[in-house]
Amino acid sequence: MNAMWMRQLGGVLRLELKKTAFSRRGWWIYMLAAAPVVLMLAHWLTEAKIHSARHSIGEDSVIFAGAFLFFFLRGSIFFGCMGIFSNLFRGEMLGKTLHYYLLAPMRRELLVAGKYAAGLAVALVLFVGSTVASFLLIGRHFGPAWSDYLWHGPGAGQLGAYTLAAALACIGYGAVFLLCGLLFRNPLIPAAAVWVWEGLNPFLPALLKKISVIFYLKSLLPVEVPAPPPFSVMVIETDPTPAWLAVPGLLAVAAILLVYAAISARQTEIGYGE
Repeated sequence: MNAMWMRQLGGVLRLELKKTAFSRRGWWIYMLAAAPVVLMLAHWLTEAKIHSARHSIGEDSVIFAGAFLFFFLRGSIFFGCMGIFSNLFRGEMLGKTLHYYLLAPMRRELLVAGKYAAGLAVALVLFVGSTVASFLLIGRHFGPAWSDYLWHGPGAGQLGAYTLAAALACIGYGAVFLLCGLLFRNPLIPAAAVWVWEGLNPFLPALLKKISVIFYLKSLLPVEVPAPPPFSVMVIETDPTPAWLAVPGLLAVAAILLVYAAISARQTEIGYGE
């Protein structure tokens, strides 16, 4: 990549960071990222007032695992990435400003890369930060026992696994929704289809399970979340993918989607009158 391409990429990245991070329409995304932190803070303050543990650290770790799977991965990160990445191109089309980029003497691949990098930076700060803060707060009421669990027990390893899973979720869902925003006039329709597919993952046959982001993310989670009855009888058990396969596999899928988005961007034409 020559120096001119680097300058163009940096210019797109700086411009998109300002628009993505400080967009007034993105207030609900910040709420999604802040919600679990507020809940864990309330949990800490409530339990600290009781002065007697009503549950163990192990039970809190299972609670966080369930919250991360159902609230973070299938909720805040999924919809947050949908709001951030699907709007990178579709928002410009609705605002009738994308033609300024397309008329510039710049390769479309650099435009896709710059927009994706800006969206990913914002998503990582919001949702990885939210994951770390929530995990550190959920057991804070245990005092020194929680610090010992973090630094001398399995806590640090669990935090690392959740951080990695949150980052990979932003990378994978970001690529999916950037492509949706580029290809579809209404990206909410394919987003709804993806959300239903990801939700059905536990009940799908083993082969179909692997055609999803959530399957590989679940393989990285350090604490297993049992399915409640009656759903437990419908779950089809599948051996989890090892981390050394899940991580590069997700990165490869995201790269393929971005390459396809870059190829599609080459053929993008704007018709604001449609």
